[in-house]
Amino acid sequence: MTTSRNDDPLRLPRADCDVVTVPTRQGLEAVDILRRGAGDAVGLVLHDGGGDTLGFLVPPGTAAAWDVPGSTCTETDGRGFRLAHELPAEGSDWLLPPGGADSATDPAVLREALGEAQRMIEAADSRT
Repeated sequence: MTTSRNDDPLRLPRADCDVVTVPTRQGLEAVDILRRGAGDAVGLVLHDGGGDTLGFLVPPGTAAAWDVPGSTCTETDGRGFRLAHELPAEGSDWLLPPGGADSATDPAVLREALGEAQRMIEAADSRT
């Protein structure tokens, strides 16, 4: 049952979103970049159980124009899910959980942060 009232402080309204998935190393760098820039620029972020990827929640429709190499953007087709401390996908966990952030990260800001993160990783790897 979906309701517009929020009786449980741990349960937030449904969120329609797309999910940008990136390798963990690049995603963690991007989270740091976003937090250093405008601390509230990063929205909710999931990580998978194996620790291989991070998923940034972005506004619906982002997948249609997403073209960042090394990442994917998956549509939710407006189905949304209930944002709660419960996880939307088995085997995942919140890196940045509901309650502490807006639900979605601005795709343009995320694109810039992912690009900067990739450049940082490449520079660090070239020194070793």
